[in-house]
Amino acid sequence: MASVLLPLAEGFEEVEAVALIDVMRRGGIEVRVVYLEDELHHGRLVTGANGISVQADMSIKNVVSDDFDMMVLPGGWGGTYALAEHARVIELLKEFKANKIVGAMCAAPFVLKKAGVLGSNYTCYPGAEDEIDHPGYRDDMKVVEDGNVMTSQGPGTAVCFGLAIVKKLVGEESMQAVKDGMLLDYC
Repeated sequence: MASVLLPLAEGFEEVEAVALIDVMRRGGIEVRVVYLEDELHHGRLVTGANGISVQADMSIKNVVSDDFDMMVLPGGWGGTYALAEHARVIELLKEFKANKIVGAMCAAPFVLKKAGVLGSNYTCYPGAEDEIDHPGYRDDMKVVEDGNVMTSQGPGTAVCFGLAIVKKLVGEESMQAVKDGMLLDYC
């Protein structure tokens, strides 16, 4: 079974995180949600940008990269900045980029840039490319794949991003089954 690591930091974009987790799990992917141990204010609950809390499965300090096929970051500037400043997140992104897949959406490609793993073609939330300050920004696609780096634009593209991840890790048939089951006629 494919396995994805999804770290959450205070101020993450809730729609993106929950849509990604939901779609990937529907597609048969094991998703492990992790919190940053220095943010352990409310047990394993991590609060997003709009005041919605999500319970994480474990601390990032207990993550072994060999247990996962991909690492995906939801956006939201608060969470993005916290992820970008967290040494273990940066270390894991570099480990994953070497022989696995990394993904980020909305503002989170900023973290990929900071870790030195952002591809030469990417997308992000419109306007965030100025702060990301990396050549290769594309605004013509909801999801951009560049080798083993996947990026997406924002809350409205989270389901499409989740489907693209299912397709990449599990296959076209599983992706189509999830899409049909969710009554999606876009993506």
